[in-house]
Amino acid sequence: MYLVFKHILVGLTETSNMSEKIDENIPSTAVLVKLGENLSQATESDRKAQIKKTNALFELHLKKGSNESVWTIDLKDKGQIYKGQAKSKADAILTIDEETFKGLSEGKLNGQKAFMTGKLKVKGNMMLATKLDGILKQNSSKL
Repeated sequence: MYLVFKHILVGLTETSNMSEKIDENIPSTAVLVKLGENLSQATESDRKAQIKKTNALFELHLKKGSNESVWTIDLKDKGQIYKGQAKSKADAILTIDEETFKGLSEGKLNGQKAFMTGKLKVKGNMMLATKLDGILKQNSSKL
C-alpha cells in the first residue's frame, strides 16, 4: 500500500528503517516518515510528473516546545523526502509547531489560516507553500 497525493510520489534518500527517523519529541514527524515510506514505491514517470507540477523544494521546521525536527520535501529535483536541511537552497522554509502540522496533515486546519494567525511562518515563496497545504489536505483521509 502507498499513498498517492494526487500523483505526488516521493521517495526517501535512505533505505534504513525509517521508523528510526521519527523524532520521539515531535510525534507528527511520523506523518513525514509514513509519506516517504509509502511513496517510495512510485514509478519514475509519476515522480517526474509531480516534480514538473510542483517544482518546489520545501524545508520544514517542526517544533514542539524547545525541540525541533527539520525535514526536506524535494519536489523540484529528485522527488524525495528526507530528514535534515535542504541540500540546496529551499524555495520555501516553513516553521510550524507540531499541533498545527498535525491539524494540516489531518485536514482539520487550513494553511492560509495558520499563516494569517502566525502559527505557520514562511520564508521564501509563500505561493509555493500553499502547494504543500494542498498536498496534505488532499490526502488527509489516507494518513
